[in-house]
Amino acid sequence: MQNKKELRTWLDKMELAHPLVIAGPCSAETEQQVLKIAHQLKDTDATVLRAGIWKPRTRPGNFEGVGALGLKWLQKAKEETGMLTTTEVANANHVDLALKHDVDILWIGARTTVSPFIVQEIADALQGTDKIVLIKNPVNPDLALWLGAVERFYTADVKNLGVIHRGFSTYEKTKYRNNPEWQIPIDLQNKFPDLPLILDPSHIAGRRDIIFDLCQTALDLNYDGLMVETHFDPDNAWSDAAQQITPATLDQMTVDLRIRKKDESALEFKNQLNTLRTQIDVIDNKLLEMIGKRMKIADSIGLLKKQNNVSILQVKRWNEMLGRMILDGEQHHLSEEFILKLYKAIHQESINHQKKVING
Repeated sequence: MQNKKELRTWLDKMELAHPLVIAGPCSAETEQQVLKIAHQLKDTDATVLRAGIWKPRTRPGNFEGVGALGLKWLQKAKEETGMLTTTEVANANHVDLALKHDVDILWIGARTTVSPFIVQEIADALQGTDKIVLIKNPVNPDLALWLGAVERFYTADVKNLGVIHRGFSTYEKTKYRNNPEWQIPIDLQNKFPDLPLILDPSHIAGRRDIIFDLCQTALDLNYDGLMVETHFDPDNAWSDAAQQITPATLDQMTVDLRIRKKDESALEFKNQLNTLRTQIDVIDNKLLEMIGKRMKIADSIGLLKKQNNVSILQVKRWNEMLGRMILDGEQHHLSEEFILKLYKAIHQESINHQKKVING
């Protein structure tokens, strides 16, 4: 699979004056709920109505979707509002049912993307279709696995493709439900700049208060669209209540978001500059996060030294580490002068942390 302008033909044909917006409930709950949300969305920037019909839950016992019955509700919502429809499919049977109910866009969930066997089964079921297929990133941070799933559909002559960035699972507790790991979709963009890239801020955030900021970061990184979970009564949604917003909030959010224009050379320069700066911001945030983790380990070392009456400064260890970092820095085209300044500052902060523990 090679990058081609044709990869974005399906999106260009929509002739949107703004990024693509896909919105709707995490789960289809009742016919009334689906229709009510659809009618509240039809006059917003949302072009596509989403709703989960089959819900692959992490653990059994949670609401797992209404099943094929919900497809009729999506079909009726499409007839009444004119919106396109989309839902997740996880096997060939789902595909068959979705096609029979004229679903316009099918998406492949993160848990499905991790399995080449299931992806191939779905790709075979969609062989040669003109439907749009969007592939979410796998739950684990693996770009090759993500692209492998895209390539399976491309090889099956499914040409209307796109990807959805929904973040990556981690055992560590962070402010996100799923860590965005922005560098992975950035690398994907660099390989396939014309493959439409859509953000799913709802599953990254896990809570509604940071959805706007995630969307703005995505637009600053030239994402092509957003998939946002919306519900007229999000607090009482049957699944993922905390991460859903109301259609009215979505409508206001699309007004407040800043979209970079590309119609003049000066604006194109500013757009490219802002994109690169946002990439730097993403990496800087990651650097601070990693340094913070490093200092927590330093705290543990300080406690261990206190318990064993060992001095804070270990000269041999410091010299060995510094020498190793200088050599590693050369591999990344970083000067010895820079490495010395950087690691002396980090080492001093580590000593300060250990002093607080020992003297505390």
